Amino acid sequence: MVASWPEPIVSVQALSQAGVSTVPNRYVKPTHQRPVYKSDQSGLDMEIPVLDMSDMWRNPEGLKRVRKACEEWGFFQVVNHGVDHGLMERVRGAWREFFDLPVEMKRKYANSPDTYEGYGSRIGVVKDAKLDWSDYFFLNYLPSSIRNLSMWPSQPPKIRELIEEYGEEVKKLCERLVETLSESLGLEPNHLMKAFGGEDKVGASLRANFYPKCPQPHLTLGLSSHSDPGGITIVLSDENVAGLQVRRGDCWVTVKSVPNALIVNIGDQVQILSNGIYKSVEHQVIVNSGMDRVSLALFYNPRSDIPIGPVEELLTDNRPALYKPIRFDEYRLMIRQKGPSGKNQVDSLLAST
Repeated sequence: MVASWPEPIVSVQALSQAGVSTVPNRYVKPTHQRPVYKSDQSGLDMEIPVLDMSDMWRNPEGLKRVRKACEEWGFFQVVNHGVDHGLMERVRGAWREFFDLPVEMKRKYANSPDTYEGYGSRIGVVKDAKLDWSDYFFLNYLPSSIRNLSMWPSQPPKIRELIEEYGEEVKKLCERLVETLSESLGLEPNHLMKAFGGEDKVGASLRANFYPKCPQPHLTLGLSSHSDPGGITIVLSDENVAGLQVRRGDCWVTVKSVPNALIVNIGDQVQILSNGIYKSVEHQVIVNSGMDRVSLALFYNPRSDIPIGPVEELLTDNRPALYKPIRFDEYRLMIRQKGPSGKNQVDSLLAST
């Protein structure tokens, strides 16, 4: 992997705070990639499903709802998920405080494209690429042996403890969700977890996102359209500012956060394992001119060094294996080199290509 970014890094938050009145050209998206707002999509008034975790657990009707959400949307919100609501608020607040620190303090954690770990402002190493209107902090969480605590922020006080506490609670939620997804596919509860490599071998990473105010939000995106490369993603959204959009056919649906809910989305590895029954759906983030936005994503992923391919029990004569197996570390490298690009990465694994 390359050791440095192709151009000097500019903090998007610093641009916003400097009061720029126009979006610099490197952030202006081509016309066909610019955000679409609800007012531009006549009649679109849909919401991603909201599921109650207490109804899903070992409940045939709940499992049917999970399956329907994963087949039709690839996204759902969960309530009664077991993660402490106060903790959710505290960890979100701590990250907001971090991004409010002087830029010199944040740059102590500046990242590079070899690991992405730390504070950054771009994804992908293609020179002169159009960039997204966001800053972020990325860190490795599981397995614990790969944690680099020297790259975890030390300010504001207790942020490291909050990362640890929040990560442990969301990890437990992910374990339950992987069992639930397995059962909803008609498999044994532990089938998908075994395919992930076992719960003591899975990987997880955390990404805190900061989307600053933008003078021309109709020209750019906080995060370009993509599907997540890993297993499942748990998003702690900003309840005060909408931003996440999910593709639904030819439309984009803006997600309205339910209080104290977490957003779950299916990643490319589950699409591959399910042989395309479950969908990792394109999503993007819009920005606005009036408010900053903070969100937190935990990516729960298969062990990096084992091939991931369609589950044999889900193959039939009418539906043979759709995808070629690939190790997750190879797959992730594709994303890190190219940056977000819709569904191109997972489509490149189709057996017919």
